[in-house]
Amino acid sequence: MLTAEQITEDLIALRDIVIQLKAPGSPLATKKAIVNGVEINVFANVPENLRGVYKLGLQAADKDFLVYEDERYTFAETLKTAESMAQVLLSRYQIWKGDRVGICSRNYPEWCLAYMAVTMIGAVVVPMNSWWQSSELVYGIQDSGTRVLFADQERIEQLAPVMDQVDVQIIAIKPAAGDDRFPEFHQLLNEAKNLPQQDLDAIKVSADDNASIMYTSGSTGHPKGVLSTHLNIVNALYSWIFGKAANDTLRPELVEDNPEFDPAILSNVPLFHVTGCHAQFLVSFIMLRKFVMMYKWNAEKALELIEKERLSVLHGVPTMTWEVMNSPMFDKTDLRSLRIVQSGGAARPPGHLAMMAKKFDPVIQPGLGYGLTETNAIGATITGAFYLAKPESTGRPTQPVTEIRIEDEQGNVLENGQIGEICIKGATIMKAYWNRPEDTAKVINDGWFHTGDIGLLDEHGFLVIKDRAKDIVIRGGENVACAEVEYALSEHPDVFEAAVYGLPDERLGEIVGASVMIRPGTALTEADLQVFLRDKIAHYKVPSHIFLQTEQLERIASGKIAKKILKEQSIRALNLA
Repeated sequence: MLTAEQITEDLIALRDIVIQLKAPGSPLATKKAIVNGVEINVFANVPENLRGVYKLGLQAADKDFLVYEDERYTFAETLKTAESMAQVLLSRYQIWKGDRVGICSRNYPEWCLAYMAVTMIGAVVVPMNSWWQSSELVYGIQDSGTRVLFADQERIEQLAPVMDQVDVQIIAIKPAAGDDRFPEFHQLLNEAKNLPQQDLDAIKVSADDNASIMYTSGSTGHPKGVLSTHLNIVNALYSWIFGKAANDTLRPELVEDNPEFDPAILSNVPLFHVTGCHAQFLVSFIMLRKFVMMYKWNAEKALELIEKERLSVLHGVPTMTWEVMNSPMFDKTDLRSLRIVQSGGAARPPGHLAMMAKKFDPVIQPGLGYGLTETNAIGATITGAFYLAKPESTGRPTQPVTEIRIEDEQGNVLENGQIGEICIKGATIMKAYWNRPEDTAKVINDGWFHTGDIGLLDEHGFLVIKDRAKDIVIRGGENVACAEVEYALSEHPDVFEAAVYGLPDERLGEIVGASVMIRPGTALTEADLQVFLRDKIAHYKVPSHIFLQTEQLERIASGKIAKKILKEQSIRALNLA
């Protein structure tokens, strides 16, 4: 483990490496640019838009890229298929630059192909949460103004009873046999050759053009649409490329000269998240990395795919690493191809890291990242020896187009070691919340995005997250807005008031808990409320534990519900302390 002196020495060496990597003339050089009226650093020699990123895959044209069960697409086939779907959107659906097109589906190759098709013609892709229930889908479609929606069978069934509430055309992904209510994805591709063909290269998509709207759960009931440009997303992708280049230069002994296996990653988190979409899928075009999808998360299936597809990267929420390490198949699986085990989306308990150090081969680099939908998953990262030395940290600011500072409640910048709100500035910060200028103005000031998370920068500049200012629970990497669950609970006629909070959980990090005041004399049970909620909110938002009482919930001096006290009482009652 690194000593404090060794950390300082490595950071000095890393500083010099960063200066060299971002120097003029370097492939990863940076330059100054004015974005949204603020001067920031951006990458100077990267593709202007996402279509330019997709074309990078042609450097490995005949190698497998998208893999799902028996389906395989090479890099070249992926681009060609996405271009065909782009022609369908242009000619059949009259989708033009700036129009919104949604995707709501499991992780299938069609999800990736749809995302590419939408963004390469300058339309705005809207990846929707595939766990949303009917009312949530209606909200997302209406709020974003989605005109066309790519949806798989499960989402089609969710939408069926509410189709009269939305004005949207459906393109079906893997529909059930005999279900021909909507045009099917591959049938449309077959018909594409008979459509008028447009010159895709003639469609001018600039770096400042809108690229995506991804929904995030904050401290309010309805999720907010995070609007990002091509510049935001492309700079996020190259931030990971820069970080890998810097780490490889600092630790050349860990870089294989002639690796036995090609780069490959498991797609094990939803693509509607920035982790799945950006850090796993999109950056794979630049890394020329195979992208292997699975129907749903399962630790044993993940281990099977690591061995079968010779995966080099296992990257997901910490829960997934924990389940893989505890699987009875772990010691029976050939892990020789695995080189990186990283996590994001939630904090990793220290016990997980200690287990990783024992269970995985020493050449495997553990890692952790911190970012938000609003920052396109960029914020801070930590890997390898730094992570083992500072397991409580989520890393240093992601170089070289990101800055982090800590502010107090008055907006004063705090020194290292002082706790305050984590603020992030840089090329990857969202353009705005979709159609919410007031909400945007509340969180972005002079280019600095106020995360709502509480933390500090230690003596070496490593970020340590202490708490969340926003009233949310992070369940296995999924943000749950407490207010949204409280609103849903209050719709039950026998519920007078409710408080929702996070409870510690070894596997998921946190689970949702609630304390509820119910009508005296009612026979309402915890199970009744859970069933009631399942028709109103996504399943992962439904509280795992609901404590019922007929007295008013405990208050603090100001009259507000004492959530902290209620949470502590629940932890004691469940013996979770």
